[in-house]
Amino acid sequence: MMADPGPGPRPQTDAIIARYSGFARLAQAGGTPHDGNGCGDSCSDVTAYAAEDQVPEAALRASLGCGNPLAVADLRPGETVLDLGSGGGLDVLLSARRVGPAGTVYGLDASDDMLAIARANAAQAGADNVHFLRGRIEDIPLPAARVDVIISNCVINLAADKARVLAEAFRVLVPGGRFGVSDIIAESGLDPGERTAAENRIGCAASTLTAEEYRHELRAAGFTGITITATSEAGEGLHTAIVQAAKPTG
Repeated sequence: MMADPGPGPRPQTDAIIARYSGFARLAQAGGTPHDGNGCGDSCSDVTAYAAEDQVPEAALRASLGCGNPLAVADLRPGETVLDLGSGGGLDVLLSARRVGPAGTVYGLDASDDMLAIARANAAQAGADNVHFLRGRIEDIPLPAARVDVIISNCVINLAADKARVLAEAFRVLVPGGRFGVSDIIAESGLDPGERTAAENRIGCAASTLTAEEYRHELRAAGFTGITITATSEAGEGLHTAIVQAAKPTG
């Protein structure tokens, strides 16, 4: 999945967009993207969708996430959902089934190539209740209090300004709205150099937060009911995790 890391250095931003755009072009050509830096299954965990019925094959090929956020999102008919870094559209299409024709699902991505493959997948699936938006997850192009649920699959970790991402997520959620994402976290004992080395080894992590740092950023944005559950090892000192929180009702 794809994120434009926003206000960081442009070379870094451009490199990440180019990298994931390349993955999208490979998927469009019938190939299956694999991270070239040894990321392996930790950042392309298609096995997380084993229980899903009729997973769109083209969207599955373009999936570069680290879990299945829908397994914990508890989506309900009629809800409005936003997928941050929607990539090839897999989680958007699966969400669209859950919310039904009365619901709406938005997918946000910074790569034109990823958006092209996502829109093609949606058209093939006949999904009329989905909308793909071009933009950065640090600057969500939706009005305040617009969505009931935010999901994301191994994308927030790639953003340079995670505090801004979470503040934007809080802004677009309705009161009582839910935040449920898959992401990568770092063990608390790693020093900055060790974190960077681990991120470089797996190739799909950047400026990784520890669980406590993630909680701090979520609380600072205004979220409550925060739970962070490590699910599997992603590399030396890094773990995939499910992150859940809520926007207060009052």
